[in-house]
Amino acid sequence: MKNPAGAECALYYEDFARGAALQECRAARQPGSAEWRPDVCAGCAVPGILKANGSARLVIKISIARGLLRRRPRVQVRASCSAHGGPLTDPYTGCQACNAEADDLLRRALD
Repeated sequence: MKNPAGAECALYYEDFARGAALQECRAARQPGSAEWRPDVCAGCAVPGILKANGSARLVIKISIARGLLRRRPRVQVRASCSAHGGPLTDPYTGCQACNAEADDLLRRALD
């Protein structure tokens, strides 16, 4: 679904049917995160990460830092792998262990 910033995001949901006015981000939030608002989507990296990394093992948690002096709140993204744990060094490329497993599986299939 397209988020308020115009990017496709699988974690954004809205419903305006029959008078409803529901907009929400379904990404897990870190404790102490500020409340989500639609304008937060403009600076969020999650749509790009989800577009680049289609792993079913990808776990995304966001933290929304309050904006100072009327600035837009910042979204900090933490990505990890549900199979191998630990934070990902580059969420756009995914888990190195999962990538190695996939490469090995492909090599065996081609042999």
